[in-house]
Amino acid sequence: PGAGGAVWATFAAFSTYFCAYAFRKPFTAAQFSDSQFFGYDFKFLAVTTQVIGDSISKFIGIGVISGMRPAGRARALLLLIGLSELALVLFGLLPRPWNLLAMLLNGLPLGMVFGLVMGFLEGRRVSEALLAGLCASFIMADGFAKSTGAWLLQQGVSEDWMPAAAGALFLLPLTLAVSVLARTPAPSQQDIAARSARTQMTHADRWAMVRRFGPGLAAIVLMYLLVTIIRSVRADFAAELWKGLGQEAAPAQFTTSEFWVALGVMLANGSLVLVRSNLLAFRISLATCLAGFGMIFFALLAGPSRISAFSFMVLIGLGLYLPYVAVHASIFERLLAMTRERGNVGFLMYVADSSGYLGYVGCMLLNGTLRKNSGTLEFFTLLCWSASILSVLCLLLACGWFSGPRITPVAWADDAAELWS
Repeated sequence: PGAGGAVWATFAAFSTYFCAYAFRKPFTAAQFSDSQFFGYDFKFLAVTTQVIGDSISKFIGIGVISGMRPAGRARALLLLIGLSELALVLFGLLPRPWNLLAMLLNGLPLGMVFGLVMGFLEGRRVSEALLAGLCASFIMADGFAKSTGAWLLQQGVSEDWMPAAAGALFLLPLTLAVSVLARTPAPSQQDIAARSARTQMTHADRWAMVRRFGPGLAAIVLMYLLVTIIRSVRADFAAELWKGLGQEAAPAQFTTSEFWVALGVMLANGSLVLVRSNLLAFRISLATCLAGFGMIFFALLAGPSRISAFSFMVLIGLGLYLPYVAVHASIFERLLAMTRERGNVGFLMYVADSSGYLGYVGCMLLNGTLRKNSGTLEFFTLLCWSASILSVLCLLLACGWFSGPRITPVAWADDAAELWS
């Protein structure tokens, strides 16, 4: 799309995924502190069960999203959101702990929503800006969904019915956003010349890409897995982290902290549209990831004793979302553009996402520290240190592999041809 079309596409994608978060995250604003089953807090079980559903969905999405026809995306979006809301109604109807099954059913359709929305935006000369705007939606929506959930609880809605009530508030705006998104034009010939055609992928196409880029992709996916774990703990246990930092987060505070995170991440990643060279933009994206981990190290070294709780949460959020969004918005987008490989970003993202969510499931199941509020901050700090150090090592490996002779000459030749034209 042109400038006007790009704005509308960004707005529609942002609004669609922003509304979709209302079917996923509001329940994490509840404490569920009066319920324990099987030796675990009910909230721990609810979060874990939903993440298991998300994880299964991501593995299914590797084939579904990469092979989805563009004409079917909008209908699929509305169907998946409708199923997720029905699951939340079931969560309110069933008694505890049987309503945990509803959280599994809620996670199953939601795991494929992002890939469908992303499919409308990839393969364009302005894809970084479009995808950064999309990614800003889940950063801001995470806080806004919790604020909505906390507000509904203050209005007297029960913890079990609050998730369905939150979703119902966003059904109409989501439908309107999808209807606008469905009108996004296909990539132009100039877009295809600059970024390569994005095609549906067969099983053979997927394995061919894995074989060609295996070591480099593995390093990026492992880094993404580690970031996903930290980011998910921060998102799902934000109320407990604020409490551990000495503050009871008000409903608006969830949204305010994430606004500054989203703004910084969107500017950093979206500005890559100004870089025409696909190889250079790819390398800048990896450097952006390293800068994010630098912020995490700074926040951990300063600690909540030297900086405010708000600054600590914002710095950690920025440090996490810079690499997280770089993978979504630019790393895989520019990898396909510079290599002219047959395929689409949806496949690469769902390989990374399925691994990330599986890692988070393992983290949730193996670490009982999250069962008690008093230990959440200590566990989170330890997790940030270990995962960030390992992530930096993965990034250095990826930088080395993608600078090798199998990648660089092809990328330079493509850049020269595109810039010459």
